[in-house]
Amino acid sequence: MLNRISLNQITIDRSSLEEAVEGCSRADIPWIALWRHKIAETGLAESKRLVRDAGIRVSSVCRGGMFPAATANGRQANLDDNRRAVEEAAELGAEALVLVCGPAPDRDIDSARKWVAEGIERLVPFALDHGVKLGIEPLHPMYAAERSVIVTLDQAITLAERHSSQDVGVVVDVFHVWWDPGLYKQIARAEGRIVGFHVSDWIVPTPDLLMGRGMMGDGVIEIRRIREAVEAAGYKGPIEVEIFNRDIWDRPRDEVLILMKERFSIQV
Repeated sequence: MLNRISLNQITIDRSSLEEAVEGCSRADIPWIALWRHKIAETGLAESKRLVRDAGIRVSSVCRGGMFPAATANGRQANLDDNRRAVEEAAELGAEALVLVCGPAPDRDIDSARKWVAEGIERLVPFALDHGVKLGIEPLHPMYAAERSVIVTLDQAITLAERHSSQDVGVVVDVFHVWWDPGLYKQIARAEGRIVGFHVSDWIVPTPDLLMGRGMMGDGVIEIRRIREAVEAAGYKGPIEVEIFNRDIWDRPRDEVLILMKERFSIQV
């Protein structure tokens, strides 16, 4: 299993891309998921060189999406940014571009969902030309007002099913979907369309809506059960550890990576 572990860069957000790559090399972590703001800090060419020279593969680039906007010009600007994200993912050889689809610019959530569907439809041909798979990641409903109007795996699959499974799939993040009473039915429905799998834990009591994710084993999520369901649906790719938590960010980088591997072996 450890040959599938991927460091999602946000887990050690205080580190630069170069430091994250060096940490993966020391900890023998074979995959990394890169965030675009870290790529921008380092530069795309240098980011590519760092991961290539370290012999590490890129499981995903995060993030594309954020399609809705109040004006047509705003939606076009968002689409243009998504095209840049596709180009970055292609250059880095990423397995997928993760789409966090974006909130409504006002109270009209139905229009926002329509704009998400239209944005993906317009992005698909460009992604196909660049050999990049798009992965729609549904977020927990508590993020609907700020980050994504796509809040269930059912919604994400329905969007993905408008396109070939070779072009558009879904990303299953246990933090966002563990609560869903239809989760296992939807995972089975997503067979052949899962392009990413993210793990962390839901701490009780939850210390912070954004920054309160826990290390695997520190919360209530049935991580292994979900992983087994995802594998039964055909996903055998890298498994990203993605943790937003300032306490973890403040720990020494190598200490976090060692703990991450230990918990991955036990809990995932």
